[in-house]
Amino acid sequence: MTTTGQQIFTTLAADGTLTVEVGEQTFPDPKPSQVLVRMEAAPINPSDLALLFGPADLENAEYSDGKVVAKMPEPFASAAKGRHGQRLPVGNEGAGTVIAAGDSDAAQSLMGQRVACVPGNAFSEYAIAEAAMCLPLGDISAEQGASAFVNPMTALGFVENAKMDGQKAIIHCAAASNLGQMLNRICQEDDIALVNIVRKQSQVELLKDLGAKHVVNSSDDDFMKQLRSAIDATDAYYGFDPIGGGTTVDACFKAMEQVASAKMTEFSRYGSNQPKKMHIYGRLDLGPTILTPAYGFGWTLTGWLLTPFLANAGMEVVGRMRQRVLDGLTTTFASNYKQKVGLKEMLTKDAALDYRAMKTGEKYLVSPHG
Repeated sequence: MTTTGQQIFTTLAADGTLTVEVGEQTFPDPKPSQVLVRMEAAPINPSDLALLFGPADLENAEYSDGKVVAKMPEPFASAAKGRHGQRLPVGNEGAGTVIAAGDSDAAQSLMGQRVACVPGNAFSEYAIAEAAMCLPLGDISAEQGASAFVNPMTALGFVENAKMDGQKAIIHCAAASNLGQMLNRICQEDDIALVNIVRKQSQVELLKDLGAKHVVNSSDDDFMKQLRSAIDATDAYYGFDPIGGGTTVDACFKAMEQVASAKMTEFSRYGSNQPKKMHIYGRLDLGPTILTPAYGFGWTLTGWLLTPFLANAGMEVVGRMRQRVLDGLTTTFASNYKQKVGLKEMLTKDAALDYRAMKTGEKYLVSPHG
């Protein structure tokens, strides 16, 4: 028996026209290892927005009932040639109730249960998900469980990665986000020093109220002094940045090198021998990443994505991380939302412009059934 429901699709034409719309979709019976989930809640994450809209011109787009037609600027339209003409579903994660299950024991054990899942089409009334990737929520609500994967596993992944690399301190940029607040709680639990970089005094106060010891404000005139002081106090030569574009990574490397150089007993024309590493894990700023020759040669800049990290970490580590998330979904890994929207409301101009701005602490939650 097939199930029909509404779902968000995004299509980029060869001429750069982007169409995002609510459409009908038929969902087949789940395969043996799969379940069919009636979706109840799904967060709009930055990773979803990259596929949903990217840098399309939403200000001048055409909006109608359940549909947005916008222009994708160059070079982004040409760079996405691989998706031209493809009608793609959106929504990495969410939560709902299993209404049909495949024949495998793992799938059958989830029948009738509320689960968190990562189907890749969570902005939908229904979704097919792999049973092995579903997290039974028990008494936890769909809203509480909707963000059980991307942010919690990413924040945990940062700490696991730091431990694997022998680090005892981390720098995190745009640190007042939902993910940043989770990272603060994890680091406090795991005794990892954390340097939080934010851009507003209200965000400083928010994190301080959550027990953060080191919070620096990039909008302050003495930002670099604050950053150097925090690095000196924590030995944080290892960081994660979701901004990507601009000079944030550059500022971190400069401050790291200035602190390390001040501790050198002998001058070296090549700078300090202190290893410095930054990971870019997002693109809140789509502009170029600006680096300057101000920190010697002992530095590494790399990208970080959750899925490759989990693949390399191994099942034992991933299983431990998933259990920790489940145990702390209403505490350590709790998420907050600014607003709830239905599928069609999600594609109104006011809503789209608001959540696409990706303002810190203003995440939207989609309720597919209204």
